[in-house]
Amino acid sequence: MADTAPLVPAGPARAETLVRKSRFIAHAERAETRGEAFAVVDRLTAEFPDARHHCWAYLVGDPEGAASAAVSDAGEPSGTAGRPILGVIQHKGIADVVVVVVRYFGGIKLGAGGLTRAYAGATEQVLSALELTRHRPCSRVRLHMGFAVEQPLRHWASGHDAWPCSVDYGEGVVMELVLPDDELEALSAFCGAQGVRMEAPATVPGTDGEGRG
Repeated sequence: MADTAPLVPAGPARAETLVRKSRFIAHAERAETRGEAFAVVDRLTAEFPDARHHCWAYLVGDPEGAASAAVSDAGEPSGTAGRPILGVIQHKGIADVVVVVVRYFGGIKLGAGGLTRAYAGATEQVLSALELTRHRPCSRVRLHMGFAVEQPLRHWASGHDAWPCSVDYGEGVVMELVLPDDELEALSAFCGAQGVRMEAPATVPGTDGEGRG
């Protein structure tokens, strides 16, 4: 199911373009909340304090489902900056991302159409440079089982992007398993068939199901 998870930035990216002497610096990075997005905007504004405009857009959540978004033209004519930035984000289907485009005015007015193309082009360039990964929220589940079930469970885990983060041995085996949320139903079915007691899962912050630990 990993290929159905939304794409998210794996790290930041930056790109610069020159349009009729105006310098556009586009910066993109991951933001999982509105607050994180605004923190990036504030940081870029502080980094380029003498720029004429600091335009931005963010999209938090799955672009194909429930997502929240906001834009700012930051003094450019209404609809010529923030909306074009967001439009490119949505077209590329990237989730949990903020894009800030800083403009240094070059003395030549671009007009509404020129501004729209310039901001969209700057966003296209930086998002094309952005390294992406699949966002798969993970949970940690404590499992109680007999000794004979441990190896079958480990085999099941290796085929479902899951991994044990702790194992304790006593009268039986108590294993804490980390796995993508979209594998919880399959784990529940396995546990039911094998007589494994499964405690309620707990969310693991900041996991994408692409690594171990």
